[in-house]
Amino acid sequence: MPTAAFFDVERTLSVPDCLPRAEFCRSQFAVEWVIPQGYVDTIFSNLDKTATSCAMFVVMRHMRDGFADDEARRRFALVVPHVRRALLIGKVIDLHKVEAAALADSLDALASGMFIVDATGRIVHANRSGYVMLDEANALRAPGGRLGATDPAADQALRDIFAAAGGGDAALGRKGVAVPLKGRGEERFVAHVLPLTSGARRKAGVSYRAAAAVFVRKATMNAPSAPEAVAEAFRLTPAELRVLFAIVEIGGASEAAYVLGISVDTVKTHLRHLFEKTGAGRQADLVKLVAGYSDPLVS
Repeated sequence: MPTAAFFDVERTLSVPDCLPRAEFCRSQFAVEWVIPQGYVDTIFSNLDKTATSCAMFVVMRHMRDGFADDEARRRFALVVPHVRRALLIGKVIDLHKVEAAALADSLDALASGMFIVDATGRIVHANRSGYVMLDEANALRAPGGRLGATDPAADQALRDIFAAAGGGDAALGRKGVAVPLKGRGEERFVAHVLPLTSGARRKAGVSYRAAAAVFVRKATMNAPSAPEAVAEAFRLTPAELRVLFAIVEIGGASEAAYVLGISVDTVKTHLRHLFEKTGAGRQADLVKLVAGYSDPLVS
């Protein structure tokens, strides 16, 4: 009965609401399917309608039950909202599954290892690069399914950070924390831990399994950083920015001065300004600062 699709959602209907019963009984659908099945009436309701589709909940009445009376329609009307709610929930779940699959595909394309962990470090999800890192067991490991570092000091640092992330972004900081990791030989990695559970949601009394996202990449000197972001954050002049990255990539003041073609005293003057503006106390702190602005999503 095509006309049924034009009625309002959740309205209880039967055959006479759409067309005269005698006309329905002469229809091809009734002659070839309904009557041979022993059915005599139908109660139905639209559950959801779009421009291209219509979902309908239908109850067929057998000849032994007779036509749908007012009591049958009343009981049917009580059930319809619950069935419709189940349908809508199912659509939301299916949509989230599609979105989750698309997100997982995107994360698998990242060169950096990505892990979603709970407050104990247990891995909730990892991308393809993350599993490769765990298989290599170079800087990372996952005993019992919990993400950790092969270096004991870094491993304890990650445990503490994951536990803090479980307390929300107020405990860890919205920008997260960068943790240096040691690999085999001279290899170095950086883990960026970002909190996922906000303090506001915890106050609502809702429990969230995922506490933090961890992005791990190999620390290389050609890893792209964001000079513009560093300069804007600390109000650095172009000259100070050049000295900063020369110190990070080359080393000491003398070497930086040689490469930049300026005097060592000039480099030291810029270094003093860099310490004042960034709050760093040593050149090693400047290296950590720049590492913190490196893009964890690019290899």
